[in-house]
Amino acid sequence: MYNHFYFFFLVLLQLISCPVSIGKLVLIELDKQCLPLFPEDTWFPTKVEVKSPEGDTYNFPIYRWITDSEVHRFREGTALRVFEDNHHLGRYKLRKTHFYFMHSKTNMPPNLFHLWLIYYIHVKFTSVHFSDYVHEHWKEDAFFGYQYLNGLNPMLIRRCSALPDNFAVTDDMVSLHGQGSLRNEMKKGNIFLCDYKRLDGVKANIINLKKQYLMAPLVLLHKTPDDKLMPVAIQVRLTSLMIEDQLILCSDLGFNENMNFLLRNQLTEYVTNRVPSFPQLLIPYTRYTLQINYLARSLLISETGVFTQFAASGGEGMMTILKRSLSSMRYSSLCLPDDIAERGVEAVPNFYYRDDGLKLWDIIQRFVQGVLSFYYKNDAEVQKDSELQKWISDIFEHGFLSQARIPQSFTTVAELVKFVTMVIFTCSGQHSAVNTGQYDYGSWMPNTPISLQLPPPTTKGKTSKATMLKQSSDFVPLGQYPEDHFSEKIPCKLIKDFQGELEGLSVVIKARNKKLEVPYTYMDPRELENSVAI
Repeated sequence: MYNHFYFFFLVLLQLISCPVSIGKLVLIELDKQCLPLFPEDTWFPTKVEVKSPEGDTYNFPIYRWITDSEVHRFREGTALRVFEDNHHLGRYKLRKTHFYFMHSKTNMPPNLFHLWLIYYIHVKFTSVHFSDYVHEHWKEDAFFGYQYLNGLNPMLIRRCSALPDNFAVTDDMVSLHGQGSLRNEMKKGNIFLCDYKRLDGVKANIINLKKQYLMAPLVLLHKTPDDKLMPVAIQVRLTSLMIEDQLILCSDLGFNENMNFLLRNQLTEYVTNRVPSFPQLLIPYTRYTLQINYLARSLLISETGVFTQFAASGGEGMMTILKRSLSSMRYSSLCLPDDIAERGVEAVPNFYYRDDGLKLWDIIQRFVQGVLSFYYKNDAEVQKDSELQKWISDIFEHGFLSQARIPQSFTTVAELVKFVTMVIFTCSGQHSAVNTGQYDYGSWMPNTPISLQLPPPTTKGKTSKATMLKQSSDFVPLGQYPEDHFSEKIPCKLIKDFQGELEGLSVVIKARNKKLEVPYTYMDPRELENSVAI
């Protein structure tokens, strides 16, 4: 029998004992009374551990600030599926939705603008060597092509088997390094395309009363016999071709910040804040999210925000890009193995984002499989978990406005595992891949300018000095659980195994990087963060 018992704790840290058995604990209450000398005192309890006379141990993870004098309830840490949580106290309020969807007038996901973090705020401080390397090589075609594989936006490039109708390029216009015709190289799988069509017709920002410019280029790349990716044709307008590459990365930066960084990372991070029956698994991957979102909304994309003031794709243009991107987003594009296959880039050489990312995905998937299989023994248990079904339904309806082709329900354990794997990978490895390199590739501004103040040129662009930026030092690597949310033995063992596999991947990546002129570190588990914390 469950006996309801409200366990009261004072702010003073002390051991509290009860001489009689009180049955199985369901909830505790924390009541922080203000002290006369410190009326605005705050408290950050980590967890409460209770040992019963029967020898049972109950863990209550808290890990939150308590700033008021209200009574706060916390449930025992063992994860329960909704159909197992049959005690009225356990269900009272704690499982009811405390999240309200504030719909905007812009037909974008609610609170989407909380979720912006761009070029000016995160920047991992790396060695000066990389910035110097970019400074020295930014005009080289080979380095330009390399950035589509391992730079800020490795998710745009795809194998090209037929040219788009609006790409006015012919064999006699391009040089393929003595490798035959364009048609033959496409048949061999050696031609790749980067299409910025979502930027077409977007209204560029006005900065300091001066009109800015955006491009929607088509970029054609060729894999050479020595495994380099070289640009062979770039079309800025429907009828103009140019062999100019550096300023194209201005479009790449705008596309990356809007599509890849915001929608793929921040929006996914947003939906994980409403966690279902297994919050212990997802909580570490939403660390600092609300604070970051608040700062981003007020400092970056507000009317006086940095991005609005200084980016060509800020302001009204940003809304256009986001709407287009959201309406065309597919679930498969969020799942790395599916995305790599759909883009036809399984065999592109020197694609370290793909190589490291797929290994990382597999490690995360095995970990998620182990944990979720511990809680869901079969597909039927997934189907009858109404809280879980409500979670994914809300993500589809409110997070993606019923537009993106993501799951609307879960029918199997495998479907659930894939979705949670996608969430964890996106919040950690994927975010690192599109965010961490912003200082590396952008500190020398000509390589990735944030705006163009003149129409697209037909000659090489101007140069400017880099902006030195700060970084956050409060870093928790992927796979680390500094807060003890798990108490069951099997999930705790799975975490240890998960950490061991991540360490093994880090060793492999570091050994590989020692042989590379430009090391790829963004998927190294030691270097990437658990969550979108910056």
